[in-house]
Amino acid sequence: QVQLVESGGGSVQAGGSLRLSCAASGYTYRSGCMGWFRQAPGKEREGVAAIYTGVGSTFYAASVKDRFTISRDNAKNTLYLQMNSLKPEDTAMYYCAADPLGYKVRWYDSRDFAYWGQGTQVTVSS
Repeated sequence: QVQLVESGGGSVQAGGSLRLSCAASGYTYRSGCMGWFRQAPGKEREGVAAIYTGVGSTFYAASVKDRFTISRDNAKNTLYLQMNSLKPEDTAMYYCAADPLGYKVRWYDSRDFAYWGQGTQVTVSS
């Protein structure tokens, strides 16, 4: 059974940093896709960043490019999202997602991911 557990959220001031972690158990696929999505109140869930684990390709939403970095530690089976220069508009619930069939996954489309974590809240104050 696949389980994704996020941690690392919190409250920071604008310009600060946070690192989110997603510990994956029961998920050992090497050619899938793992990503981070976020959802703010009243808004749709949006793709933030993703990594295709087989080839190591990474993708970012334009709004976070050059500020956020996605990475994966295979030994720990953990996905990370390093978030720097945080802005109030980054405030949202952040979700980790994974799917073993990387070839079919559009990294930005939540419908393509089979497994989800419960989310961790990130709040950025101005």
